[in-house]
Amino acid sequence: MVLPGQYAVLTSLTLGMSMLGLSCAQAQWWTAKPADYEECAERAHRSASKDSSALLAACDGQFAGRRRPGGGYTYYDFMQNRSFDIAGPNPTVQEQRAIDEHYTSYLDQHRRSIIAAAFAEKQREQQQAALQAETAVAAPSVPKDIKPIVAAKPKPHLKRPECADPLACSWSKLSNGLSDIKKALFGPAPAKARRTREG
Repeated sequence: MVLPGQYAVLTSLTLGMSMLGLSCAQAQWWTAKPADYEECAERAHRSASKDSSALLAACDGQFAGRRRPGGGYTYYDFMQNRSFDIAGPNPTVQEQRAIDEHYTSYLDQHRRSIIAAAFAEKQREQQQAALQAETAVAAPSVPKDIKPIVAAKPKPHLKRPECADPLACSWSKLSNGLSDIKKALFGPAPAKARRTREG
């Protein structure tokens, strides 16, 4: 059994709760989620908090697409370094599937170009090796066991003491000079010839 005073309290509580619920609904209308990245970024810039970069990062994670000037959205795929037109702020399942198919095609073309470049490099190396082989055949080859001829250096002469007789010293110098010339022109005398001369 509700008393008349209690009825008034219940009525005022019910009215207060409904007003509170209405004001919460209106507050939610003002804080509705942003429709796209640009709207989210605008709110982040207008916010009073100093950490707008964190808010922009949150916007970037929430929306993949960016508004196009003529309407619609565009999605940039950094893996392909290319943009795709999409209908909304985020790609739909079909749009994401199409982007993935383009990426698979991109990877196949990239793989083919790497293989073609490696094949071209291999052909270039083979052509260089063939050219080197042709020039080696055309040039006369020198056997490895033949050593180049090196001219013998003349041996320094020992200085002889001064002679007391100038004529004897002159003949001695002349004789030594002739034997040096003979050695330079014809080489040293064979060992047998020296022994017969000495013996």
